Formats: sequence, C-alpha cells, structure tokens
Amino acid sequence: MSTESLPTPLSLLIVEDDNTARDIIVRMSAKEFPDCSIHTAENGVKGVSLYRELAPDIVITDVKMPVMDGIEMARSIRSLNPEAQFIVVTAFSDKNSFETFKDIGVCAYLLKPIDFNELFAAIGLCRAATRRLRNR
Repeated sequence: MSTESLPTPLSLLIVEDDNTARDIIVRMSAKEFPDCSIHTAENGVKGVSLYRELAPDIVITDVKMPVMDGIEMARSIRSLNPEAQFIVVTAFSDKNSFETFKDIGVCAYLLKPIDFNELFAAIGLCRAATRRLRNR
C-alpha cells in the first residue's frame, strides 16, 4: 500500500467556553474518530493561538464566547489560512451570525443541542475537503 493511499490522521480544535459541552464534544468525537488528535480552547484568543501552533484540520467553534467570539476567531484563522475548515455549533439561531459565517465560509452551522450524527457527517465533509485541498 502506498503512503499516498493511507488516510491522514485527523486533528480537531474545539473552541467552546462551556466546559460540559466541550467535554462531551471531545468524548464523542474521540469515540467516533479514534485516529483523531483533539485540542481544546475556551475562547477565541486561545483558539487562534492553538491554530497557529497546531494547524488542525478542522475547527469546531461556538459563536458566543468571552474574550473573542467565534466570528472574530474564524476571521483571524481565515487570514492565517484561507482554506481553514470550520464547523459552527451554537445555541443561537441568529440569522446575522449564520450569514456572517456563511460569508467567512464554513462546512456546517449546527444548532445545540448537538445532533452527533450531524456533527460527525460535517466532520466527514470537512475531512474530505481537507484531503482534496492537500492533493491539489
């Protein structure tokens, strides 16, 4: 088997200020994607810092967070990597946030409570997009 056909390990950055929600997303994602390395941050400033350090494949973020919200963080990360992959998970069905993230570019915009089948499908879509970008 050539190394080109081997799947690349997946890395996630989960940026969520709610400790319980963050822990659940980590546990469920680790169970579904055992080959995954998962990193966490509790606000957008730490999220950008970890993104710079680790360059994860996918960023899963909340919208409303202290210090720096998910929108500002996504814009900062997008300036570092125009092809960064985002999944937004939020309790707010705010049309303005949705439109802003749509303009920034996201794989998925999911409402809480999280439907993990939807989240895992979104991770799969983002992962496929990342692979396509790497193979260009």
